[in-house]
Amino acid sequence: MQKIRNIAVIAHVDHGKTTLVDGLLKQSGTFSSHEHVDERAMDSNDLERERGITILSKNTAIRYKDYKINIIDTPGHADFGGEVERVLKMVDGVLVLVDAYEGVMPQTKFVVKKMLALGKKPIVVINKIDKPSADPERVVNEVFDLFVAMDATEDQLDFPIIYAAARNGTAKMDMSEPDVNLECIFETILNKVPEPVGDAGNPAQAQVFTLDYDNYVGKIGISRIFNGTIKKGDNILLAKADGEMVKGKISKLIGFHGLTRMEIQSAEAGDIVAIAGIETVDVGDTICDPSKPMPLDPLHIEEPTLTVVFSVNDSPLAGQEGKHVTSNKLRERLEAEMKTNVAMRYETIGEGKFKVSGRGELQITILAENMRREGYEFGIGRPEVIVKEIEGVKCEPFEHLVIDAPEEFSGTVIERLGKRKAEMKSMLPMGEGFQRIEFEIPARGLIGFRGQFLTDTKGEGVMNHSFLDFRPYSGSVESRQYGALISMENGVALAYSLFSLQERGALFVGPQTKVYEGMIIGEHSRSNDLSVNPIKGKAQSNVRSSGADEAIKLVPPRDMNLEKALEWIEDDELLEITPLSIRIRKRFLTENERKRHSRG
Repeated sequence: MQKIRNIAVIAHVDHGKTTLVDGLLKQSGTFSSHEHVDERAMDSNDLERERGITILSKNTAIRYKDYKINIIDTPGHADFGGEVERVLKMVDGVLVLVDAYEGVMPQTKFVVKKMLALGKKPIVVINKIDKPSADPERVVNEVFDLFVAMDATEDQLDFPIIYAAARNGTAKMDMSEPDVNLECIFETILNKVPEPVGDAGNPAQAQVFTLDYDNYVGKIGISRIFNGTIKKGDNILLAKADGEMVKGKISKLIGFHGLTRMEIQSAEAGDIVAIAGIETVDVGDTICDPSKPMPLDPLHIEEPTLTVVFSVNDSPLAGQEGKHVTSNKLRERLEAEMKTNVAMRYETIGEGKFKVSGRGELQITILAENMRREGYEFGIGRPEVIVKEIEGVKCEPFEHLVIDAPEEFSGTVIERLGKRKAEMKSMLPMGEGFQRIEFEIPARGLIGFRGQFLTDTKGEGVMNHSFLDFRPYSGSVESRQYGALISMENGVALAYSLFSLQERGALFVGPQTKVYEGMIIGEHSRSNDLSVNPIKGKAQSNVRSSGADEAIKLVPPRDMNLEKALEWIEDDELLEITPLSIRIRKRFLTENERKRHSRG
């Protein structure tokens, strides 16, 4: 029996999970001296690198002394909470990371609640102790209070505490000790994390917790083996969540070491491996021995809370920049996404229209950004929350919102959120002139709030939220205050006309941008929509005029990326997304159509 330890690293977004896993990989001697390793080596996807966040949970394995330690790096963002929950069922111990200044955040509460409910024992790592504003003692007390509030058992409250600066690759058990390396984390894992239960002699039993896809071998199920031994070429039974049994054969068995995957011949109880060859595999399915099938309990997957309609691009500029523009291509791509992303659903709701449901705006914008980079062209409507009927009452999702803002802006933020039906729960000074304010707010109230919030706090505020539950519908919520500047012509925007339009509001386009009738080129400084002509040039005559040589000075256009644009639009507007541009437009392009529909 090999010596194995299985752990997950959980924390709020940006508290240093991936950086810590980097340090553990480097100091365990996993990489040879000639290998060049990037920072945050586990974030393999381009979007993860650009944004500095983990989107998909990933696993790695390191060797320390004669032990194999399987480590799963999890996402910290609330939109990917379902990933964390599934991963926790596959491990025997958990490293809970908490920032030494920020302390306990909403996502920390969310992941700790899941961890305690599953009876896992934590190792608490207070990270970023090298920050000038760090206050480890306060944070340790916060973590202890959180565990008590979440009804932790006596055993769970007796957790080891490690103080770390993951970026520098150092950790210690006591603040008075010198900084050396991460040795104490390895030792604590070996001593405190229980070894996996299960016996290699029992009938095989493995559960799939994450999916991957490979063009050569098809679907890959990353699974934890709970009992027995699994070999390449074995015939197995796949037990689905609905009780159906499917026969299959393992064509490939893949093991993990550092950042590499290698083919292996067999694996035994306690290990985490990737299994290929079973095309119908899904998250939560059990791979079992055909002679003695014993399915495990299926995994609970969180319900989506938001929906967005993806549609075929039908604007006047459609098909000029994208490679995949038809509804068939769009459907195939969404189907492929659903194969590996279990937290999302989709359904066809009309000719070339698909309703995609997910856990939050970030999850949906990441799918849209990936599709855009792959050459797809499509339209997206405004996100809407999923409303449920519970015991005859119309209910909507509510979020727990935590805001850290400078004291002088907190009044404005509270006033804004009041109009969005938020209820303030607590307010605490955080030191350094900051305040932490907690709210409970309908998820609808958060759509489009982030951009306004950053403006109100001059970019210094930080907001985080996580899903609470479904509650009775809370009435209408205030939305965008300003109207849109809408182009009334097709053509190319000219500096001369934009110069006279910029006093009407903030522009989203610069000179020489292609525009069409119904496309939104800026935000009006008043609450109504205004149709304008951005393509009017200067009339030339052979008479000299006194204003001929006035310089045209343009304010740089506001940069509208995918997230900002999705938050900005209203129900009667769409985003047109192509590999090269993101345009905002009205659903109905001509003024007459818009008037007719507003009457109807």
